[in-house]
Amino acid sequence: MSNISIKTAEDIQGMRVAGRLGAEVLDYITPFVKAGVTTGELDRLCHEYMVNVQGTIPAPLNYCPPGYTPYPKAICTSVNDVICHGIPGDKVLKNGDSVNLDITVIKDGYHGDNSRMFLIGEPSIQARRLSEVTYECMWLGIAKIKPGAHLGDIGYAIQQHAEKAGYSVVREFCGHGIGKVFHEEPQVLHYGRPGTLEKLAAGMIFTVEPMINAGRREIREMGDGWTIKTKDRSLSAQWEHTILVTETGYEILTQSTGTPPPPAFIAPPTDIPQPANV
Repeated sequence: MSNISIKTAEDIQGMRVAGRLGAEVLDYITPFVKAGVTTGELDRLCHEYMVNVQGTIPAPLNYCPPGYTPYPKAICTSVNDVICHGIPGDKVLKNGDSVNLDITVIKDGYHGDNSRMFLIGEPSIQARRLSEVTYECMWLGIAKIKPGAHLGDIGYAIQQHAEKAGYSVVREFCGHGIGKVFHEEPQVLHYGRPGTLEKLAAGMIFTVEPMINAGRREIREMGDGWTIKTKDRSLSAQWEHTILVTETGYEILTQSTGTPPPPAFIAPPTDIPQPANV
């Protein structure tokens, strides 16, 4: 028996609000993500925006899963070969860098979790392509979401697209159920086989957040206990949305005015009314 929670109508409404606010932090910080800024300054700006403007709580701050030390900052800033959980600090972003900003806010007890890639100045062709393919991977996974589909369908779609491009999928970190709890069941693997793992049902909410490496998939953990890098020092990229399984498909909960549109090859979800032909 699956222990994946099915959210109530009240939960879903709370998650829509939290998701939108999480996305709006990324909208707010976008103009500041440029050469010369430190990751610590980006953290400070996001933290102040969350607390003072939104009235939200930064979920990562002092977050402490078993076996970890408390996470010391409000956001994660993962630059170049950092796969995830990069701790903001004195690092200055420079021309050609790529950085993932991972933002989770808590509003009225509900979590809104999303991340975007930012390319600084004139990125290399490789960095741009890795970010684009990773974004496509996320969306190809999301497009599989509907009641009766399986979690393995999502992972398979992501893995196929990444490996076809010559990239690798990080195995140690995955998407996750989310609601009033930051990380809950299910685990959403970004690799796998179609028709395997849990069956999806309307009312489930989870993240899809593939971490794709330009080189090999192996990781190494830094001495701070949080920062994860590629073992071969190759570039890594990640994109993330929080998704609701609807009666007919899916709904992106981490939507805002600045949210990048889906790739052109992704059909709109069937439960969003399309404009009539005139």
